[in-house]
Amino acid sequence: MQRTLVIPTYQEAENIRPLLERIRDLCPDLHVIVCDDNSPDGTGRIADAAAAELGGIEVLHRPGKAGLGAAYRHGFRHALDAHYEVIIQMDADFSHDPSVLPGLITAVDNGADVAIGSRYVPGGSVPNWKWLRRQLSQWGNSYARAMLRLEMADATTAFRAYRATALERIDIDGTTANGYLFQIETAYRLSAADLVITELPIVFVDRVAGASKMAVLRTMVETELRVTWWGLALRAPRVSERLRQTAPGKYLMSKIQPSGPPTVE
Repeated sequence: MQRTLVIPTYQEAENIRPLLERIRDLCPDLHVIVCDDNSPDGTGRIADAAAAELGGIEVLHRPGKAGLGAAYRHGFRHALDAHYEVIIQMDADFSHDPSVLPGLITAVDNGADVAIGSRYVPGGSVPNWKWLRRQLSQWGNSYARAMLRLEMADATTAFRAYRATALERIDIDGTTANGYLFQIETAYRLSAADLVITELPIVFVDRVAGASKMAVLRTMVETELRVTWWGLALRAPRVSERLRQTAPGKYLMSKIQPSGPPTVE
């Protein structure tokens, strides 16, 4: 099967070249798509130079920072239009160990529709996280699983391999969430689509270089609000619609910009 790896980037000048070299060493035949949001630090130019030297790498230059979800949608659509049969996603900062890539690919080759690199299955871990961050992440995953009836232990991981048919099945172009929420929205769509999902343990580490772009507290609050709204809409559509018409409900909607719940036809 023809395979490609989508890596969204913004301000990853220190990481992108070493990451691409490591991927090329581990998976010589794996095509790579870098989606750069016009990084001011020159990430896109560095990726272009690496592509010219290493081969098998495309760099998509987007006009500006539009969010992680938008970058993934762009990269996934590009890969689908190019008729790749397996499409992988991962972070650009070495939080995801490239040595796991062959395992994800093998899982899909062996019949999975989706293979997930999971921190929360036996063997998975987040060794460098402080206690509070670990608890917030585990709580967020547990809450999303309960509210949205998800069929996976790690709904927020961005280390996944998909059959192209799975992305088409969940209407990846129809997703609307960005950032952390994009992973949850796609996790819901995958679970609702009755696909074969397998999880592989990963050790998730903090970025090797550069600064994180995620505001942890704000992200967690927005995520819980959005997941709560989706969960209410799934369980009681009339109640959620009535809430939408109230003053508090209108205020809430203005803050989280809901579009859901996510649906799969």
